[in-house]
Amino acid sequence: MSVTIAPLTKKDLKSDQDVRWCPGCGDYAILNAAQGALAKLGIPKENFMWVSGIGCSSRFPYYMDCYGFHTIHGRAPAFATGIKTANPELSVWIATGDGDCFSIGGNHIIHLLRRNVDVKVLLFNNEIYGLTKGQYSPTSPVGHRSKSTPVGSVDRPFNPLSVALGAGATFVARTMDNDMKHMTLTINQSAAHKGTAFVEIYQNCVIFNDGAFNEVAEKSVRKSKTIDLQPGQPMVYGAEDEKGLRLREFHVERCTAEEADIWDPTDASPARAFLMAQLDQDPEMPNPIGILRMIDAPIFDLEVTKQVTDAVEKKGRGKLEDLIYAGDLWDVE
Repeated sequence: MSVTIAPLTKKDLKSDQDVRWCPGCGDYAILNAAQGALAKLGIPKENFMWVSGIGCSSRFPYYMDCYGFHTIHGRAPAFATGIKTANPELSVWIATGDGDCFSIGGNHIIHLLRRNVDVKVLLFNNEIYGLTKGQYSPTSPVGHRSKSTPVGSVDRPFNPLSVALGAGATFVARTMDNDMKHMTLTINQSAAHKGTAFVEIYQNCVIFNDGAFNEVAEKSVRKSKTIDLQPGQPMVYGAEDEKGLRLREFHVERCTAEEADIWDPTDASPARAFLMAQLDQDPEMPNPIGILRMIDAPIFDLEVTKQVTDAVEKKGRGKLEDLIYAGDLWDVE
């Protein structure tokens, strides 16, 4: 007898926990977008798993009415790899912040990305340590004044998109917390990808770094200050989509909308994606959002499952006791 599963609604994924972020925090919008996007995937909520490390963003699993794992600082990718490999039927998601992901977790995120585990990563980037009260983070800009850099940071920040591309990520995208439509679309696009999907989200911290992305993310300037990279669409921007970008050898140049190149994130080489990721370092260029890279590659958890299946077919399932007592043994008297 077949069983029909009722479609989920956003409400079905809201937990009974009080949401304890600061009033006005961008995390509320991300939570709302994630609940709406995941409800439309046709996946039973008991097959969702949210994994987090430490930080404001890492409270995320408490607010999703599905399985969740609040782990230790920076180690969410390691936990998520094990969870997905052991339970391939689960839809596994990571909620992480710029400090959790790129400081203590820097080693773990690059290996998740290079392995191409079928896990989706939402990076809440507010360019600050919010939970520990405002120290500068690995994505804080040079000159940023904080409690730990009172006369300005001298560190060059990570570009999250470039880090992900450099680690071999197969899906790399960026969105922002104050554009619900774009954020929901981007989360849905990441969910459809087979392999690791890395989504950077510009997230405003109203207490310790308010307005960090106003120059590009505010609705009044967004069309002129950002360019939405969508597969198969021309690279245009501006209040009336009157401006364009085109790629010429090893640089990007501005042009008219009619002269703009068509964006293709499926290129085998990440070179063009790297060029686009660097645009936000040029004040004359628009800030890239949308999908920078989207390619197919072998998926870690599927490859591991295949190895296990092949071994069982050839040698049988085996017993743990036999494994423990294999090899040399000695007696202790």
